[in-house]
Amino acid sequence: MTTTMNVRLLLVVLLIAAAATVLPLTEAAEHVVGDATGWTVPAAATFYSTWAANKNFSVGDVLVFNFTTGAHDVATVDKDAFDTCNKANTLPINNGPASITLNTTGENYFICTIGQHCTGGQKLAVNVTGTSTTPSPPGVMAPPPPPPPPPSGSSASSLAATFSLILVTIASTIFYLF
Repeated sequence: MTTTMNVRLLLVVLLIAAAATVLPLTEAAEHVVGDATGWTVPAAATFYSTWAANKNFSVGDVLVFNFTTGAHDVATVDKDAFDTCNKANTLPINNGPASITLNTTGENYFICTIGQHCTGGQKLAVNVTGTSTTPSPPGVMAPPPPPPPPPSGSSASSLAATFSLILVTIASTIFYLF
């Protein structure tokens, strides 16, 4: 290969590597609701709120509700249904264990619709704050916090993809020009 071709190839590789680092790395966390206790009527009505208070929940994370089929279920509800344990208009998951992926930021609410389980404390509210990120390996400093979210109507992932596409286009152009 000629020196010019080696330089072009190096530029293309560097620009593609730069584009790849722009794309966000995400890894969903899995949270076993109630840990070893599982999804059951708790001894204390505040059990699940205390459990959730010690966790960070992000979009893409998975909640695993461990329960015996027929003994419990889990339904996603709105705040009013959560507060009042209103079972009307719910579509519970009846087979345990059940896995539910958190798809929206903000408060997410879950109840058991069997008998008086919800009023007995078998209900969970989690605050979902954003997108999961892969933790830095030990000994490696984490990057600075991300910039504020993009304006409404666009998403960070589409912005990163667009930027990556621009870098790849530039790399291709450089390769063919030289």
